[in-house]
Parts: sequence; C-alpha cells; structure tokens
Amino acid sequence: MDLKLPPLGEGADSGNVVSILVKVGDAIAKGQGIIELETGKAVAPVPASAAGKVTKIIVTVGEKISVGQPILSIEAATAATAEKPPAAKTPSAVRRAVVAPAPASEEEAETQPAEEEAPGGPEPAASPSIRRMARELGINLRKVRGSEAGGRIVMEDVRAYIERLQRLADQPRAAAGAPAQAPPERVDYSKWGPIARRPLTPLRKVIAERMAQSWHAVPRVTQFDEADITALDGLRKKHAAAYEAKGARLTLTSFALAIVAAALKKHPIFNSSLDEAAGELVWKEYFHIGLAVDTEQGLIVPVVRDADKKDLLSLSKELSELALKARDRKVSLEELQGGTFTITNQGGIGGGHFTPIVNFPETAILGIGRGALKPVVRDGKIEPRLMLPLALSYDHRVIDGGTAVRFMLELVKGFENFEEKGME
Repeated sequence: MDLKLPPLGEGADSGNVVSILVKVGDAIAKGQGIIELETGKAVAPVPASAAGKVTKIIVTVGEKISVGQPILSIEAATAATAEKPPAAKTPSAVRRAVVAPAPASEEEAETQPAEEEAPGGPEPAASPSIRRMARELGINLRKVRGSEAGGRIVMEDVRAYIERLQRLADQPRAAAGAPAQAPPERVDYSKWGPIARRPLTPLRKVIAERMAQSWHAVPRVTQFDEADITALDGLRKKHAAAYEAKGARLTLTSFALAIVAAALKKHPIFNSSLDEAAGELVWKEYFHIGLAVDTEQGLIVPVVRDADKKDLLSLSKELSELALKARDRKVSLEELQGGTFTITNQGGIGGGHFTPIVNFPETAILGIGRGALKPVVRDGKIEPRLMLPLALSYDHRVIDGGTAVRFMLELVKGFENFEEKGME
C-alpha cells in the first residue's frame, strides 16, 4: 500500500520535502515520522498513517508534493492492517482527504479548470444510491476519488468533490474583456556584467506570495504616532534582572504584547477578519498575536495564543521561546496559524518609521521602530524624552480613519502609562 501526504492544516495544501527519515527495508510504526516537510514557513515531520515494511521511496528531497500524493510504499504488517486504515477514518477526516490534491497555491487554483477531463476505464465501485444521485446531479464518478477499499466511492467522497468544485468556483476570475496580464519580462542582466543566479528558497517564495496577496487584496492606510516610553524603559531596566533570573528576557516587545492585547479587547474590530465570500465580518473572541521574527531564511510569524490571559512574565518567556524556535526553523505549522493581529518590531535592528503590510487575512498590524531621545515640551519646559515611533497599518475596507486614530491613542496611552502592578 502507498502512504500518502495527509491534510496539513489550515491554508496548507503542499510543501517541499526537506529530508527522508526512513529507507527501503525499514520497519515503521504507525505515527512514526517518515519525511520532514517544509510547509509554508514551518518544517515538520509527516507521520506514517500505517505500520509496515518500506518497499519503495516515491518522493525525493527537494520535491514539492501535495496533499494526497504518495510518499512511499509499504508492505503492511498484516493483511488486515493494509485494509483497515482507510475504513478507520472518521467522516470529517475522509471529507478533507478524499479529493484530489488541492492546488499548491491560490494562483494555481485560479487557473485550474473546475472540471477536468475524466479518465477512461470502467466505472468506479459505488452503491446504486450513489450512482443514482450522481446521475441526477450530472457528476461523472470517474472524477471522484473513492476513499474505501478498492477505490469504492461513498457519500463523503461525493460531498468532498462537490465542495472542491465550489471552492474553485469561488476563486476570483479576471473580468470579462479585461486584458490578460503580461508575463514578467525576462531581462538578460549578463550583457552589462558578471552575474550569479540563486534559486529562491521555498520560504522566500511563500513570503513573496503572501506579501503580494496582501498588497493586491487589502486597501491599506498607515497611521503614525509616537509614544513617550521614558517611564516604561525605566520599568524594564528595573525588573530586567529579576526576569532574567526566572528564565525570561524583559523586552519592549514583551510590553507591546500586553498593551496590544488590552487595546484589542477595547477595540475588537482590529481583531476581526473580513469574509468577502459571505459578506460578513468575523469577530474573534480570542486574542492570538503574531510576532514577526527576522531569521536568516526570511520573515517568520509565530503566534502567541491567548495573549490577553497571560501576565508579563509568561509573555516574556513565550516570546523568547517562539523567537528561538523560529530562528532554528523548529516552529510548528500550528504555531504559525490562527493569528488575529500582528506586531513587527524593527527597533532592535535600528529601524525607524516604516509602513508594515497587513498580515492577510488579519485586519491590522502594528509596526514599532527604534526608540530615540528627543527634545519634548512638557509643562512649558523642554526635556529629553525617549520617544517610540509607532506605525499602524489597517484594512480600510473594515476600519475607518477615526477608528484607527482612537486605537492608536489607546496604544500610546498603554505605552506611556503602563502599570508596574503585577510585574513582579
């Protein structure tokens, strides 16, 4: 039997094989890692769905594979084992897995036809009721992948096939009569001097796709302001050693997590997402904040879950752990998903004002720059104060300018009036 790539989770339909963890002749157990897959911005092992002896490795290192694609062949431990796994799937798992592998990207999904030419050969196995329903709905069962033994088609398979057609139908299409976008022009740079070409890494390709998607989908506005963090920096220095002794680094981003979580609870529209297909705004009642981490491979955004329910010490510890895992490419796919708002801090590497791109499908992102001493008028006197540049980019389809100003003022207030209570 063939072991295939299982569903990978929200928004992930394919990945690149980083390493193969088994070889021909190995005896593997169910749940044992068989390959490592780079999916989106995470590298994670793929477990075996059944036990047996490896007879053939089908994939190669560096190959891009999709959900449902065979990874390797095994000789099942017993005859019963070979037949049982498909039947043991729950209906929800079958519904996710039975359809043909989804397109590797949204671009491919847009260009792939909803109806593919049906393969020839005999009709697949299915009950009379399934065949009758297929005739009534005009479905060619040769296009439906059966999940039962021998490729037999059941109701969940038909439902999954229809859901796939609906997803493809919902993909945005070019307006009728609109000119097709010309492919990028290839430029021969070598005619002006020596060059070197290096292929984009899978991570860089994902970053490029996500940034382009956000740029084209979200009409964004960036709101700028500054916060006086003189007192906040004093608190950080005062408690830094105590936090260090407890295994946590107390940084400005630690404070930002707590401040943003509190502000989102007062202004929940910044914690929402726009569901264009349904014509609805999704109000999330959880506060999972993404943190943009600068790594050698590229930008990775792990998520701190339930940031509103954690104290500053817990946030500081989790922040350090996630940043380390992200830089070592040990962060899991699950830890990169489910964010409701994102913080990106360029101050640590010297950045000032900038316009961050909204992490689609979120609604807003906060950019933090480098704090700098500036002359500030306070009570009629000029004083040196540590001022922090803030940049809030938001989806103008959902958020109006006045709403953004009020949210920014809430953030400024949080930075300038952070309470020491509860820090110890």
